[in-house]
Amino acid sequence: MKKSSLALPGLFLLLYIVPLGVRPMVIPDETRYAEIPREMLVSGDWIVPHLNGLRYFEKPALGYWFNAGSMMLFGANACAVRFVPALAAGISALLLFLLVRRFGGGDSAGILAAATFLTCIEVIILGVCGTLDSLFSMFITAAAASFFCAYREVRFGKKIIFLLLLGIACGLAFLTKGFAAFALPVVVIVPFMIWEHRSKDLLAIAWVPVITAIVISLPWCVMVHLREGDFWNHFFWNEHIQRFVAPAAGQHPEPFWLYIPVIMGGALPWTALLPAMIPARNETGLKNSFVRFAVCWFLFPFIFFSASRGKLMSYILPCFPPLIILMTAGLANFDARRKGKPFAIAALIMALLLLAALAVLIASQMTGFFGFKIYGQAETWKWILTSAALLAGSGFLLLSIRVSDVRRKTIYYGAASAILMFNAHFIMPDQLAMQKAPGAFLLRHADRIQADTIIVSDSHLVGAVCWYYKRNDIFLLSRGELKYGLGYADSRHRLVNDEQIDDLVRKSSGKKSLVLITGRKFYARGVHLSSKPVFEDIEGAFAFAQF
Repeated sequence: MKKSSLALPGLFLLLYIVPLGVRPMVIPDETRYAEIPREMLVSGDWIVPHLNGLRYFEKPALGYWFNAGSMMLFGANACAVRFVPALAAGISALLLFLLVRRFGGGDSAGILAAATFLTCIEVIILGVCGTLDSLFSMFITAAAASFFCAYREVRFGKKIIFLLLLGIACGLAFLTKGFAAFALPVVVIVPFMIWEHRSKDLLAIAWVPVITAIVISLPWCVMVHLREGDFWNHFFWNEHIQRFVAPAAGQHPEPFWLYIPVIMGGALPWTALLPAMIPARNETGLKNSFVRFAVCWFLFPFIFFSASRGKLMSYILPCFPPLIILMTAGLANFDARRKGKPFAIAALIMALLLLAALAVLIASQMTGFFGFKIYGQAETWKWILTSAALLAGSGFLLLSIRVSDVRRKTIYYGAASAILMFNAHFIMPDQLAMQKAPGAFLLRHADRIQADTIIVSDSHLVGAVCWYYKRNDIFLLSRGELKYGLGYADSRHRLVNDEQIDDLVRKSSGKKSLVLITGRKFYARGVHLSSKPVFEDIEGAFAFAQF
């Protein structure tokens, strides 16, 4: 138990902390959640979020505050932007460990739950990506854990403490991503209490977390309302109601069934084991109140997110902790049921897929047999490293077939995921980086940007341009995610067309320069200026022109 407990922090450090600064930052999400807190630090305005100096009302402020605090500790870099989501993933794993250890089978089950959670692909991806999803999911996990502890606690004083923690978690979740923080606990707790035939107790306990959540969230809500009276109109109607019911273009309208394949893919490498792990398959599963709670915790948020018309793959992350609880409960009965075939079949399928990927990679890089090469000539070490990781991962999967002990099976099985995901941080192809990560491209031209240089960009790239050039006065060719901020009278001049750019070029002639930074396709098809650039660089998906 001691060795396993020590292995968990090591697994977390290996997968979530060590690689934080390795990959370049990708657009638009990572640069957006980097730039908004940077502008907070520069301006000293901690109440109203701004992106490129424009009002940005898509999210409350807490996530930005955390990232700003991280930058104060580690500097304005990729590591600081990704530290908070990584830490949130680790805390979520810790909460799962404590919850499962207490209610789901002791130390071994708790360790298994935490390790399985940390090696799920979706958890890893969002835990090392500079977005708000991991932080929000952590608060929802804390809320769910606090409620169930309160539900099972018989001492009044401790029950109140857990209910207070529930309210604090909900309030912090609201300050991270909004009203889903209140909806998710409700859609979990109400059905569970009905299932437990204790619906009458809801009113008796609800006032404690409700009042606490209000106390936590109200100060910022009042301050932002006094500063920006239209905040709540946009945030509530546009970012919640409209996105849920009838999302506009750019708000990710997707079909109802989207999250089924997302869950299946996000749970890799454990996906193929799901049918065998479901505890409800055995005779005692649903007789356990902890399992029933996990069912409600997974099922009803899953339906809630599926019912929303606006969907992103990251939204479903709060469903993974209860899924892991159910998987762990199923695995706990694995030895007793003596059904090793699902494990063996799953491991064999995954190993064959990895070996097939290895064959395709080697054939494409060495012979060009498939008509493409993922890596260029200067990236030989990347595909060799990837090949080694694929071979090692398949080896661990095949090794898991040979052992009978469920604990060792899961260690070997999870090791395959750990090896592959750790390796993924180091092997991003240059051609992919030049499509999604403009940092190196922008920094290459940093000496052409002076304090008085006029910069024009598009909405997709603006977060990166602001971040790397430490500017928040960029003129925009398109509205995109800044449409709302550009609607204010004091900001409309920041949206320019070709004629206005020409005018800016003429006015800047002999005094200062104008730089145009856009997507390559946008530059080639959508920008028509009378002046010719004195310098032009087009590489990958990005274009840089100086006038």
